[in-house]
Amino acid sequence: MNWTPIDRIHDIEAIIERSHRVPCLILKHSTTCPISSLAKHRLEKQWDLDEADLEPYYLDLLRHRDISNHIASTFAVRHESPQVLLIKNGMSVYDASHLDIRVDELRQPA
Repeated sequence: MNWTPIDRIHDIEAIIERSHRVPCLILKHSTTCPISSLAKHRLEKQWDLDEADLEPYYLDLLRHRDISNHIASTFAVRHESPQVLLIKNGMSVYDASHLDIRVDELRQPA
């Protein structure tokens, strides 16, 4: 699993554009939270998806809270940490947080 880091608000616009060609996953992760670390580790351990089918992006929300706020506003989701959003055709079609983050949920077509 190869995370593409998100470190600029412009990256969100690029993900929206990219999501018209391939679904994109955004993981918002708090690097100091044990639950967030557990959720990220479980996601990585269970990951068996081809990146041609789903591209993973990673946001360190402690370093980039402004981008996290932008994501919440852009996709009309409540901020949570950890949190994943599945972006297809420019829209968030699925989001989950904490230990509800599971690879098998990402396989479901939206």
